[in-house]
Amino acid sequence: MSAVSIDRSTGALLVDGRKVFPLVLSNAPPLGAKAPSGDDALAELAAGGASFIRAGRGDWSLESLDQQIAAEREVLDAAEAHGLHCWVQLGNVPDLPDRSPSANEQLLTSIVGQLKDHPALGAWKGIDEPANPNRPSRVPAARLERAYRRLKAVDPDHPVVITQAPVGSLAKLIPYRPAFDITGADIYPVSYPPGKHAGRGNRDIGVVGTVTQKMVRAAGGKPVWMTLQVAWSGVIPSKQRPHNVPRFPTLQQERFMAYQAIVHGARGLAFFGGHLTQIARPADAELGWNWTFWSRVLQPLLGELTSDSIAPALIAPNARSAVKASAAGVELVTREDASVLYVIAVRRGAGTSQVTFSGLPRKRNGRPITGGEVLFEYEQEPLPPPIRSDRQTFRTVRAANGRFRDWLGQHDVRVYRFRR
Repeated sequence: MSAVSIDRSTGALLVDGRKVFPLVLSNAPPLGAKAPSGDDALAELAAGGASFIRAGRGDWSLESLDQQIAAEREVLDAAEAHGLHCWVQLGNVPDLPDRSPSANEQLLTSIVGQLKDHPALGAWKGIDEPANPNRPSRVPAARLERAYRRLKAVDPDHPVVITQAPVGSLAKLIPYRPAFDITGADIYPVSYPPGKHAGRGNRDIGVVGTVTQKMVRAAGGKPVWMTLQVAWSGVIPSKQRPHNVPRFPTLQQERFMAYQAIVHGARGLAFFGGHLTQIARPADAELGWNWTFWSRVLQPLLGELTSDSIAPALIAPNARSAVKASAAGVELVTREDASVLYVIAVRRGAGTSQVTFSGLPRKRNGRPITGGEVLFEYEQEPLPPPIRSDRQTFRTVRAANGRFRDWLGQHDVRVYRFRR
């Protein structure tokens, strides 16, 4: 069994004592599927940076439970074989009415009791979007809280994650705090017309930051995982929605949305819709997953997020020093570990200009900070002192008196690293 908990100082996930920034694929390819290379699909995704897959189902039933548990164990076994953990969805089971026992309570106790010891279990997924004001199937917080208490009595070693809709007020979300260990929202702003999923005036992809901010406030100090777009129902034509037009985020858009969520406090990311092959290329549809989007967008992004350069920043605590940007629309977070200070910045607003960043500590470990690196941006000329190194060629910025400058345009992302 993997012991999974939460690092209270950062909100990062602790898997067997190791800090993890979960990168979830929701949903993964079908069990036994192959990648275009012919390799096992889960092996390909794990090698490309994924750490979690969403598993479970939405149709749990007492009549079919033995077969369903057996099928779920197969998925968990396959995930374990490739070093992945599973975020197991419980469907509508974690909805316990104010009477006991109920069919849902029997299901919840049995599902959790039979799967809780599997080494690939990472977290439980509670009812999806329970506070969505646009759905008649809203579930009162008290019923989810009862389910949470029952689940934790059976399995105290894995967190419960509840994902909310991007719409709805903060006041309607706060009552759900006792029903989860981790919360978040799904937000899919890339569509025609833009931003229709969020149902708000902000049509730019920067709405991801707005929704993340709201979920951080709703969480009340608990961690937040944000679910970002591969595809969703609003870009899939159907009889009910014949005017929908297929649309996917570009790498630049997905990268911006991921880092903007991180800037505003996300401690995990899920990517939804790779399994929606109705609008995938025929070769991808035959394989059961959107491998074209993987190769063009997700694999480069996850490779960056799991790199030796970026990954430490995602699990580091926020720094004591508050760096600020001179331009409106630039959003940032400062992170710090024992030897490195990171500044993660994105530009939501329009325009392109040189931005002054101030508030860096003037010294680190007794030495002045005179320069830093811009991670995943490169220069091939010899680097100037004091950060010259034959082992990397990241572009550099000069710092003096706690300040540095750099160019940023709309939807640009920068991750700065200042070493001692």
